[in-house]
Amino acid sequence: MSLSIRNQIAGTVASVSAGEAMATVKVRIDGGRHLTAAITLEAVKDLGLAEGSTVRALVKSTEVSLATGPVTGLSIRNRLPGTVTAIALGGAMASVKIKVDGGELTAAITRDAVTELGLKAGSAVVALMKSTEVSLTAA
Repeated sequence: MSLSIRNQIAGTVASVSAGEAMATVKVRIDGGRHLTAAITLEAVKDLGLAEGSTVRALVKSTEVSLATGPVTGLSIRNRLPGTVTAIALGGAMASVKIKVDGGELTAAITRDAVTELGLKAGSAVVALMKSTEVSLTAA
């Protein structure tokens, strides 16, 4: 299946914490970092997810936010440090590529945000992704 989601990071399920209808799935990626996905119990069962399962974490570029330093006091669980490798500026929006443990992410942010954050190739950033915006597929 082909997907338009470019942010795809391979990993291994470290844990599954089930609730009434939803579960949080912690995925270990290269470098020892973790991503957390909040998905339905039905999806966990359909994908056959369990500790040790190989998966790909998928995140739309519009759901990746960037910070230029450590962030505290925020509920967003997924925080991957990385380095900006490229920026494509448009009239209103920008596409920012970031090298992170486990691969590369693209963040679609406003052109104003690029300017205000002073982003350029080589800038250190933290990619932020809500766990509810991380989807999983069996690899």
